[in-house]
Amino acid sequence: MLLRVLRVVLGGATVTAGAALVALYIYQNKLIYPSWAQGARDFVDTPDNYGLPYTEHHLETADGVEIRAYDIRKENSAVTWLILCPNAGNMGYFLSAVELIYRKFNASVFIYSYRGYGFSQGRPSEQGLKRDADAVLSFLQKDSFFKTQKLVLYGRSLGGANAIYIARHYSHLCDAVILENTFLSIPKVIPHVFPWLSHFSWLCHEKWNSENDIQRVDPTLPWLFLSGKKDEIVPPTHMEKLHQLCKSERKTIVEFPRGHHNDTIVQASYWEHIEKFLSENL
Repeated sequence: MLLRVLRVVLGGATVTAGAALVALYIYQNKLIYPSWAQGARDFVDTPDNYGLPYTEHHLETADGVEIRAYDIRKENSAVTWLILCPNAGNMGYFLSAVELIYRKFNASVFIYSYRGYGFSQGRPSEQGLKRDADAVLSFLQKDSFFKTQKLVLYGRSLGGANAIYIARHYSHLCDAVILENTFLSIPKVIPHVFPWLSHFSWLCHEKWNSENDIQRVDPTLPWLFLSGKKDEIVPPTHMEKLHQLCKSERKTIVEFPRGHHNDTIVQASYWEHIEKFLSENL
């Protein structure tokens, strides 16, 4: 995310506050969305390497950007998971978990790379990623297979913010939401890693105001919040607050005492909690 990369790019505390503020404002999209890191724009893994059948779709957004998606459908499934990826890498990074979801939950999976990630065109921004989500939901609701499926949104970190956006605007298409280690908003994450920038968070124009959006979701939609209590990027209090603000009549929060930002998914009983949540709510 922005903050860890900003520390590297700006050289930590050795840079002047003025230079840091200028960089935060001018370069924040590159820092918030590090789609360029670790060669993730050069190679995208494919589902066939995990023994999964798939079709690759090239979806066009309302502003003319082409995004890439994997359609991993199971003909006898009743449920489809829409995967909203975390901030690092591309959709290929998550395929090992997609295999687990496909086999363990007997589910179809739809996953895509945000604009500017992997082989998707364009440059990432909050407005752009929301247009990507609009294009994906338009495809799913028109497709003869997916429109008969129950839809589970599964979002980690930045993907959680995308899931909240979708749940607010497309609640009639959704049947359950699973969030992991996501944030109230980008400006509210900044002070956690850079306390000395806390008074300048207003310079961040990429807001992702999830704490506002989550209060406007359909109260009948069930939500599961998965929180790593040792998260070093997003304060665990953000997940607690999102759970508190959510108006759902069916919401559950599960906390993992040893879970960090990127390894909560491998904590003991993680998938069992998801299985229990889905069995009770779908």
